Amino acid sequence: MSDALQGTDTQQSVVKVRPDREIATRQRLPYFVGLSAQSAGTRGLSMYLIVVPPGGHAEPHAHRGYETGIYVLEGSVETRYGPGLRESVVTEAGDFLFIPPGVPHQPFNLSDTTPAKAIVARTLADESEQVVPYDPADDA
Repeated sequence: MSDALQGTDTQQSVVKVRPDREIATRQRLPYFVGLSAQSAGTRGLSMYLIVVPPGGHAEPHAHRGYETGIYVLEGSVETRYGPGLRESVVTEAGDFLFIPPGVPHQPFNLSDTTPAKAIVARTLADESEQVVPYDPADDA
């Protein structure tokens, strides 16, 4: 899964990672771990490939204690966010999206025929997610 190349003037190594398996997530979307503390020895960063199946969506949730950056590689995704998930933004291939800690959100793939793919970066090195389920009815 990873190849390490030792740097000469740092404590850490340069690490190449090719995800070899999908992991189950609390959001119920396929994730492929790229960089994390476990896969690459990161200290404050993780990166994943996420695939939203055609017509699919994540469960509503918020991230506890870390920022999330998303870069859409393929497809079109509507992300509903905020109290009651009443606000929304559409991102397409080439768009970046920032989600602050604690903001409830839920992404939806707008295509019924094509998966949406994105790179997700987090200011959390641990692969175990700090995800909090969110019920929009609580803020209705």
